[in-house]
Amino acid sequence: MGAELRRQVHNIGRRRAWVIWLVGLSIYTLAVFHRTSLSVAGIIAAERFDITAGQLSTFTVLQLAVYAAMQIPVGVLIDRYGSKRLMFVGLSLMTAGQFWFALAGTFEAGVAARVLLGIGDAMVFTSLLRLIALWFHVKQAPMVTQLTSMVGQLGAVAAATPLAAALSRFGWGWSYGVAAGVGVVLGVALLLLVRDSPYTGEVVERIKVRALARSMAEVWGNPGTRLGLWVHFSSQFGPTVFTMLWGYPFLIAEGLTSTSASGLLIVMVVTAMAAGPVVGSLTSRMPYHRSTLVLVLVAAIATVWAVVLLWPGPAPLWLLVVMVMVTAVGGPGSMVSFDLARTFHPSERYGRANGMINIGGFVASLMTIGLIGLILDYRAPGGPSTYTSADFRVAMAVQFPFWALGAFQLWRYRNKGRALIGQHPGAMEALREGQTLLPGLSRPAAPGPRPDAAPGDEDDPQAPDAPPRTSG
Repeated sequence: MGAELRRQVHNIGRRRAWVIWLVGLSIYTLAVFHRTSLSVAGIIAAERFDITAGQLSTFTVLQLAVYAAMQIPVGVLIDRYGSKRLMFVGLSLMTAGQFWFALAGTFEAGVAARVLLGIGDAMVFTSLLRLIALWFHVKQAPMVTQLTSMVGQLGAVAAATPLAAALSRFGWGWSYGVAAGVGVVLGVALLLLVRDSPYTGEVVERIKVRALARSMAEVWGNPGTRLGLWVHFSSQFGPTVFTMLWGYPFLIAEGLTSTSASGLLIVMVVTAMAAGPVVGSLTSRMPYHRSTLVLVLVAAIATVWAVVLLWPGPAPLWLLVVMVMVTAVGGPGSMVSFDLARTFHPSERYGRANGMINIGGFVASLMTIGLIGLILDYRAPGGPSTYTSADFRVAMAVQFPFWALGAFQLWRYRNKGRALIGQHPGAMEALREGQTLLPGLSRPAAPGPRPDAAPGDEDDPQAPDAPPRTSG
């Protein structure tokens, strides 16, 4: 089931790697735009389809549910067929889904379009993560991953203000139709410029069907996978819930104007972009303390939300700004989970490990979004025009059980993960010294030929057995 010896034919971390990353990043940014395109269009959608808050949340809940359900199959397919094919299929499905949503005139058609979009979206991010792992060095990968998250949030910026302006001026069909058309252009760039790996030979794991269940059980049974999942669960759902659907109407209910509410969504995105390099630097410099970093972050997010929701009367603007900025850092914090996958798994299992991990935050997000919609329907059956600040404060409080559960499980599995690392000679010492790839886990325990070593490590002090370089 393993991969044959590889021969490197392109330099890692150089110009070709950055071109490939830029194309993948553009597709991911478009995916973020599509994913969050209801953030300022929720009320318009409710009027267009004549639906309740619960039905409105169905758009996003089903989209996220499909996204989460697809992560493990997508992870297997990425390891089997490579990132380029999966990313192209995903981009094609997103484009078709958004075109369909632009033309949809009924609630049922709109739901079907968002489901198709969610399936395509599910194939993009984990495909890009595998490209990063293959094309960049060990010390580069955490920062490039954070840059991916950071720059990808420009899609959310485009969904916050430019889309709102387009909807106002050009209407529903043209706005979403033009957004879908961008996917056609990026599809051409993907086919022409992206390569799966800097290696020849077999660069994906040929997984036999009869061995798939055992392989998946091994990946899931690794406590590092579950640690990554709970890191993602704890830190990612807060900003996702806010930017994808309920943040904008919550801010309106707090007394902000439409312009101010849109502005705070942009502040959230800009903060996440600024925090990404900081979190990436801390992650690469202090890998032993990655889970501690996330625990502190989750505690900070929960604390600032508690202050806002308990504030007597409408929260002042300065407090809402602080809440938005602190919550935003949860996005970069969730990227730590994928760095954990690199520590606990060899490269040929990145797709499956990242797919399992990526489920965490989106399961938490879809459950939270759905519960908020149900609570709003119960307290304000008259629809969006009757929502009050008190209604939203009760509804948004459903986030706290998810933060508590995530933090508890994160603490639990980080202890299990450290116990596993301690079973491999030299691994704990390497982690404390700041190394990300550990002997016996993500790289072989003994020197010699290293076909299972994470590609991109040839120039790193952790990987002395480097193959010769060729063109690039």
